Amino acid sequence: MAPVRRPTEMTADTHPLLAREGWLHVSITAAAALLVALVWGWWWSVPAWFVVAFVVQFFRDPGRNIANMTDAVVCPADGKIVYTGTAEDPYLKRPSVKISVFMNVFSVHSNRVPVTGVVQEIWYTTGKFFNAELDKSSSQNERNAVWIRTAEGEDVVCVQVAGLIARRILCYLQIGDKVRHGQRYGFIRFGSRVDVYLPPSFRSSVGLGDWVYAGRDSLGRFTAAPHGDG
Repeated sequence: MAPVRRPTEMTADTHPLLAREGWLHVSITAAAALLVALVWGWWWSVPAWFVVAFVVQFFRDPGRNIANMTDAVVCPADGKIVYTGTAEDPYLKRPSVKISVFMNVFSVHSNRVPVTGVVQEIWYTTGKFFNAELDKSSSQNERNAVWIRTAEGEDVVCVQVAGLIARRILCYLQIGDKVRHGQRYGFIRFGSRVDVYLPPSFRSSVGLGDWVYAGRDSLGRFTAAPHGDG
């Protein structure tokens, strides 16, 4: 398994350790566990507290040291690389380098912007809920795609894909937003995937089966000269 390259220049990123998307879920499960303990006793409540622990770990959102390199694409999600290679970009209708990161239920599910630039378009597509580790989930599952153009004219599409038990994709970006690589921009609940479509000249630094971390690890670098809009 190839080692994942981590850029040496970093900037700190801090925010609540428990994602705000999980505050209600943690509150509900903790209240239920406490109720069981008060009514039936603490021993009977042990399974309920395990549920609370699972929900807390799922919604954890630790701060990251963000990769600070203008020509690198930072990883948008925690998880395992399940696809890396050439593919047709279904959003910009072009040949591309596609990299897919699978998040299981024990991964951090907070998603981060892969490049600095401006949001050009956002596409939301309803769909099915196949296992997100399968490649067919890219085209058949519920998903939300964000097209970002960098100042150098590189076009990157980042797609949040719902998984087998995921039922909610959250994206906080709007068309025209100026974004910075490593910026937190969304969340997917309970097992999912993120696909990144990059220009054909992009040089990947990750391999199939690598474990990567959002914001901290680099997926690779742009290698072509800036090409602008033309």
